[in-house]
Amino acid sequence: MNNKNGKSALVVEGGGMRCIFAAGVLHSFGKAGFDPFDLYIGVSAGACHLASHLAGQHDRNFDITLRYSMTSDFINPWRFLRGGHLMDLDWMWEQTIRNYCLDLAYLFEKLRSQNKEYLIVVTSMESGQAVYLHPDENMLAHYLKVSSSLPVLYRNILEIDNEKATDGGIADAIPVREACRCGATDITVIRSRSAGYVKKHSRLAAAIFSLYFRKYPRLVEKFRKRAENYNASVEFIHSPPEGVRITEIAPPDNTAIGRTTKNETPLRAAYETGIDYGNKFIKTSQLK
Repeated sequence: MNNKNGKSALVVEGGGMRCIFAAGVLHSFGKAGFDPFDLYIGVSAGACHLASHLAGQHDRNFDITLRYSMTSDFINPWRFLRGGHLMDLDWMWEQTIRNYCLDLAYLFEKLRSQNKEYLIVVTSMESGQAVYLHPDENMLAHYLKVSSSLPVLYRNILEIDNEKATDGGIADAIPVREACRCGATDITVIRSRSAGYVKKHSRLAAAIFSLYFRKYPRLVEKFRKRAENYNASVEFIHSPPEGVRITEIAPPDNTAIGRTTKNETPLRAAYETGIDYGNKFIKTSQLK
């Protein structure tokens, strides 16, 4: 049975195109009207997928992937080598806001009327710490963009309240511990990596990042500890504190999706796997 003494939370990991699995899980939740959660926390693409879910637009995430995410206007290695964005969030946000806007009225009315809370994770470039933002109708699109702004791969530096901020996955890629701090005792985590994945430290990536962001030493330090922090979150999922139940919905080990995958066949397969896993979760879940 659901623990009535605490909140139930849904946490969605980021991961670029790997989040297509989470889009499938959320699609199954939305179609089934399964929404027992009090708190939602998303990171990067995971936060974007959560926004569509909360807005009741259950096909939006996959539609955007097919119509926009796989195009060279969004992901373009040649543009990146010439000094531009690998992932052009400016173009993506312009297209989706113009052509496939979120139903903001529905989203925020749902949060208000049902007393639900939705948090978006970003990383402060000055402190290197995770910041958990409460969006409103005016700031949602910008917060999602900041949370998704993978440093180096997206060249611009964005700000929130005059503070430079970047991708939430640097400071808190799987914000399950934040969900617990917020009072959640029953937490569901949708992963973009398999349950057994262990993040390894990359000296090359750290060296490039350190050079690129040498003016932000605390951000560099957080990046250097990214693997350690990520693996600590995974350990928290698998060994939660007493009184906290955590359920993980993770893609299978053989899911062949990378952060910038543009091949429709594996993306569609991962999406359909997410739908299948989501439907199975609904049938067995103790949350009501």
